[in-house]
Amino acid sequence: KQNLNRKQERVRVFEISRCFRRQAERIDQPLRLGLLAYGPAAPMQWGTVARRVDFFDLKGEVEALVWPRRLSTEATTHPALHPGRSARLVLDGQAIGWLGELHPQWLREFDLPGAPMLAEIDLGPLLAQPEVAVTPPSKFPPVRRDLALVLDENVPAEALLGALRQLRPAVVTEISLFDVYRGQGLSSGKKSLAILVLMQDTQKTLTDLDVDAIIEEMLAVAAKQFHAKLRTQD
Repeated sequence: KQNLNRKQERVRVFEISRCFRRQAERIDQPLRLGLLAYGPAAPMQWGTVARRVDFFDLKGEVEALVWPRRLSTEATTHPALHPGRSARLVLDGQAIGWLGELHPQWLREFDLPGAPMLAEIDLGPLLAQPEVAVTPPSKFPPVRRDLALVLDENVPAEALLGALRQLRPAVVTEISLFDVYRGQGLSSGKKSLAILVLMQDTQKTLTDLDVDAIIEEMLAVAAKQFHAKLRTQD
């Protein structure tokens, strides 16, 4: 609020401090990181369209913080956050914090014209980073396949991506979501997730047979666990 009163419309702040919480018969003092982002997503620039910072902007900052480990999110509620725009942050199967948009109740309480994005993270798991193994870049060309999978609206995209990443062979270097479609051509209660699958071998050029076998395995998992099917299918 003080920043806004002083005409600072784009705010990015953080704080690192110990928090105190009761655990059974003792007091735990974890070191935590707090993040807040408010206002325009980027400084004013002629080549970009102005928009406000959102959930995914701050999520990207947290993902960069934990790289090269992969961050996942789970739907949750938190008294400080908007009930439909909040998530639990999970790293290596362990909940490390939360992220989301400030609850409308507190928006009114502080008389803010727009909602800031907030995150709080336990730094313990981040400071215990494992050794990172690096490999030289492959000399062989990558292969990209895009999958449009139709599934129930209530299935989190993160759950599908997690299942696909669990089975992926070493030649699959990336599995990521790049679009979500709802509307004409889909049944009520359905959505289509566009997923990028990037493959690259370090020993040879991948053939169509190699790639098709990997994709078929992924489609089988998606169908078995989430009843997902390719959008081109009837």
